[in-house]
Amino acid sequence: MTMRPRAAIVGVSGPRLTPEESALFRSMPPLGAILFARNVEDPGQLRALTAELRGLLGAEAPILVDQEGGRVARLRPPHWPEFAPAAAFAGGPAGAARANAALLGQDCAALGIDVVCAPVLDLRLPGAHDIIGDRSFGAEPGEVARLGLAVAEGLQAAGCIPVIKHIPGHGRALVDSHLDLPRVSVGLDELALDCAPFAALADCGAWAMTAHILYAALDAERPATLSPLIIEQVIRGAIGFDGVLVSDDLCMKALRGEPGALAAAAIEAGCDLVLHCNGVLAETAAALAGCPALSDVAESRLAEARAAMLARRRPLDAGSLMAARDAWLAPASASA
Repeated sequence: MTMRPRAAIVGVSGPRLTPEESALFRSMPPLGAILFARNVEDPGQLRALTAELRGLLGAEAPILVDQEGGRVARLRPPHWPEFAPAAAFAGGPAGAARANAALLGQDCAALGIDVVCAPVLDLRLPGAHDIIGDRSFGAEPGEVARLGLAVAEGLQAAGCIPVIKHIPGHGRALVDSHLDLPRVSVGLDELALDCAPFAALADCGAWAMTAHILYAALDAERPATLSPLIIEQVIRGAIGFDGVLVSDDLCMKALRGEPGALAAAAIEAGCDLVLHCNGVLAETAAALAGCPALSDVAESRLAEARAAMLARRRPLDAGSLMAARDAWLAPASASA
């Protein structure tokens, strides 16, 4: 009988699985894996790694990558093209953003990567920490939603599942959640603006990634990732998102605690999956040991996201996509 996977997506240490990682994944299989620059050498190596991971974890094991374009991109020249950040598409036609995302998704799908952690739906707000910055489409919720949906559709057309982030909104953070826990003290009216793009994309078939942020008006004690109140009442309730909810990386310094305890707490709070990204074997093992098995509800949500992607996947012509994208980007570059 096949062992039910843990509700976890984990990092690996290098460009190939070590014998110790393979043994761990056989004994306590995660649902899938997430790849970083340390895992990337060239296309042939990366295809071999994704094939090896699926050989261990199953043919439909999700393999994720942060490939937004701009600062956040694990696939880079010389083997892959440079993609522009989200801000480059602000004010432009949805077709340009959609075409760019389809091109990016094609690159990922060709490597065996089927979940792309984009688009960022956080608002770009004055005075906030620049950890979001040009990763955002702008400050106006409707504009962020318009272009975010185009990116999600482009990724799905290429055969990838998008991940909208960071729900319910990272744009007001004054510190980098990789380094510390941001605390947002604005009222409900402002927070409703942050939530609006996520609500607009709630039914598009994407996964969503939580924000490691404490919102004082929503839960004065726990960041969203660990807050049953925020997940049930805001993410599932007010925003209306009923898809796959994955935590941001549990290794980030916004959270404190032992990996297994954090994994258990995030799942208990209402996340379907947790991310544990650093690829340190002992910490990955601890996270997997503490993480519950994938729930039936999460399994159903995963199937729905895959079905939504398959329904929108279609043959794509790279030349036409480049023309649609560059009709917007090239004149903007020339005038910059």
